[in-house]
Amino acid sequence: MFRSRNASRWALAVILAMAIALFGPGAYHNLAADKEDTYKSLKLFSDVIDIVQKNYVDEVTSDQLIEHAIQGMVSGLDPHSALLTPDALRELQIDTQGEFTGIGIHVTMRNNLVTVISPIVGTPAHTAGIQAGDLIVKVDDTPVDNLTEAVKRMRGPKGTKVVITILREGEPKPIDFALIRDVIPIYSVKSTTISPGYGYVWVTHFRENTYDDLVTALNQMESAEPPLKGLILDMRDNPGGVLDQAIRISDLFLDEGIIMTSKGRLERHTKVYRATRSGTPRTYPMVVLINGGSASASEIVAGALQDEKRALIIGTTSFGKGSVQAIESLRDGYGLKLTIARYYTPSGRSIQAKGVEPDIVVPREALPDTAAKNERSLKERNLANHLDNGASDAPEDTDTPPSEEADPIPSRLGPLTVDQLMKDNQVRRALDILVSYDIFKKLGND
Repeated sequence: MFRSRNASRWALAVILAMAIALFGPGAYHNLAADKEDTYKSLKLFSDVIDIVQKNYVDEVTSDQLIEHAIQGMVSGLDPHSALLTPDALRELQIDTQGEFTGIGIHVTMRNNLVTVISPIVGTPAHTAGIQAGDLIVKVDDTPVDNLTEAVKRMRGPKGTKVVITILREGEPKPIDFALIRDVIPIYSVKSTTISPGYGYVWVTHFRENTYDDLVTALNQMESAEPPLKGLILDMRDNPGGVLDQAIRISDLFLDEGIIMTSKGRLERHTKVYRATRSGTPRTYPMVVLINGGSASASEIVAGALQDEKRALIIGTTSFGKGSVQAIESLRDGYGLKLTIARYYTPSGRSIQAKGVEPDIVVPREALPDTAAKNERSLKERNLANHLDNGASDAPEDTDTPPSEEADPIPSRLGPLTVDQLMKDNQVRRALDILVSYDIFKKLGND
């Protein structure tokens, strides 16, 4: 995308091209002051590139300088706009498409080491015996000390071999695992019947297949005996994803009214999304679980169901990302993620830098086998250059007080079990509310 032998020549060429366009014969009298400011800024840009290339302590290429300059320009707009490198764009596409080729593990960084959270059941990593807590120190005999590099090396074409070297507690020496990469499905919906007649659905992300997976889960629970009398929709720590999926999922539970409105500077970015009557009536009561990790698309669903009085929202205040991003394809595999609109709930409120406030606040208690942590919870309003709310009651940009919640929600990457869920105080509270509603409804009919 950004190729030139000499960055200052490239920048100068841009300036000259603009100068010809702006200051050519017959054009000067049409110039505005901002055009002259743009010319001066581009000349400054050219001067800086020239000085950096001649004097910086290490040699830097023109590609690096120009890419970093564009990154700075875009990221300075707001926290969610960014220039996506080819690798970053591919990762984003993988995250939304619902599958990738690799070995099938969830990893994170702990104590500066690449650590296995859990192998995905049925994948090469799971079959080979890789365990939660294993430390990945090498991939194909190359040391890895950061998450991005480790993930990049572990992924690859289906059928190819990769060797993972891990350290495991209790083992005196590193262990090598020779694995054959395969297609790894990414499931964003997990469900179970938590009590006869009461369903639990956990939506982890909003990917391109999330709506279909959720419909399948609902159909199974709705056709069971006894029929579904109440539903818990868990969107805690759901960072969002594909906007279309959030709209369609909200529409599953709404027969009429507005789901959300997006308002941008351009007319094509201003839209009203309305609910349509579903062929399958879903009138059972619902409780939606949210927390500070619920963001973007999950806030759209929670806000719509709350405003339309379709569900009771419990937990803690959500993240507060009330903006919409679009991806523009650029040359050479690059992409531009750009904020194009703010969105508003059915009642017209913006949750930007504010979040969805639950109807019933229920802080999460630490599980018996975990230690509570009093950590600060990062929210949208704490991010540099965040968009303002546009409302007079928007909260001030202050440091977030210590989080009321304990540990992050357990990964729950393995199969869901009722025993596991019933250790979660927020899930228990949600079930109590649904059962109580059913009891009072029966009393009212007697």
